[in-house]
Amino acid sequence: MTVETAPTPTMTTDVSFLLQHTAHVLATRMTAALAEIGMSPRAHCVLAHAAQAERTQAQIAELSDLDKTTMVVTVDQLERDGLAARVPSAHDRRARIIKVTPKGEQVASTGQGIVDRVHADVLGALPEQERATFVAALNRLATGHLADPVDCPDGSQGVRRPRQSRK
Repeated sequence: MTVETAPTPTMTTDVSFLLQHTAHVLATRMTAALAEIGMSPRAHCVLAHAAQAERTQAQIAELSDLDKTTMVVTVDQLERDGLAARVPSAHDRRARIIKVTPKGEQVASTGQGIVDRVHADVLGALPEQERATFVAALNRLATGHLADPVDCPDGSQGVRRPRQSRK
């Protein structure tokens, strides 16, 4: 005879698990979908930000939440694929901007359609009346209470280290 134990009154919803699990599954879906055009989510993110406006590598890294090393590797790959190029900024001779090539613009546009499709699929799993509330609540957390990571004691395991601020 199996006895199921009821949750104790002190148990609360495991928000960490829910956010981590859903983020992981969404990331795998996005990776699989963008693989259709030979892109990674990270490369698409960088390319899309570069296509929106003239931005430096550092600005795009900040927008994409990437550290310097990852950003360099990503832009190197975009250059090898003929999708972007580092060029001198017209406003600051010390800075390099990431210029999207015509081929890169086409790939960024196709990729954005894929990203939009994946997001629509995810939101489509919710009843229509809950979608706007869900997105608003996530946005409020991401830009408010959970906007910035906290400093962790030295030796902590399992916590992604924040990038060094460029401010």
